[in-house]
Amino acid sequence: MNEYLLHAALDAAGRGWPVIPLRPRSKVPALHGERRCPGTGDCADGHRTFEQRATTDRARIERCWAAGPFNVGIATGPAGLLVVDLDTLKPTDEEDAPDGAANFQALCERAGHAVPATRRIRTPSGGEHLYFTAPSGIRLTNTTGTLAPKVDTRAWGGQVVAPGSVTPQGSYAVLDDRPVANLPDWLQKTLTARQRPATTPLLPTLARDTDRYAAAVLRREVAAVATTAEGGRQAELLRAVRAVGRFVAWGDLDRATVEAAFTCGGESAGLPPGECRATIRKALDYSIRTAWPRRTA
Repeated sequence: MNEYLLHAALDAAGRGWPVIPLRPRSKVPALHGERRCPGTGDCADGHRTFEQRATTDRARIERCWAAGPFNVGIATGPAGLLVVDLDTLKPTDEEDAPDGAANFQALCERAGHAVPATRRIRTPSGGEHLYFTAPSGIRLTNTTGTLAPKVDTRAWGGQVVAPGSVTPQGSYAVLDDRPVANLPDWLQKTLTARQRPATTPLLPTLARDTDRYAAAVLRREVAAVATTAEGGRQAELLRAVRAVGRFVAWGDLDRATVEAAFTCGGESAGLPPGECRATIRKALDYSIRTAWPRRTA
């Protein structure tokens, strides 16, 4: 099994798509998150996200997959991909409801186009992944049901399970191995119409003695929130505030300043002010309560 999964990882990497290990028989990344970051190895100079740690390096991939039967994840953003995920119906859905494939076909027909011919992967549930080359100069992010019900997309901030990976429900398999098509212009316009224009929120002025690293993390996370598309904004706000909360617990950032900054970011993304404040307060309370002690040299 290890050799089979290694081949799957090397195949993706050979196409120029950076990969990460996923837990065996799972879709969950087998990488530590920021809260459990040991601060060693790749993270010696600060926590590196899964997108930063994804790799096409053959030696690193061989070392990783020699350690266990990891499934293979493709980091879609660094790979330059946008993947359309067509989901199947769940037991809780109405029996006569259309699935993702039917909804996507209807979306294409309304736009006056056929379903694009491109690389297609079958998921264990019977759904499909349609691979497209993302356009340059536009940073598309994940969407959940904003194109149509049961139709999601994975781009920056997301990953897809590569063919050859196996879960208890079955395996991911190639349905159509043709070259990856460029994202159609009409679909790009449909996606970008559902994203607010990227804006740089006006942040509160930070105190002169503010820790430089903490300030940089705050700016980065607020910008990430501000540019998140509809469908994932509240989850991104919650994640980003939790990522910064430790600096408030350590005294590197003032809580009121952090709250004001993320309120700017959340409102720039289109979230209502009241929803922003409630999410920020909840996330900061959690982060301050659970923050680990600062590591010292």
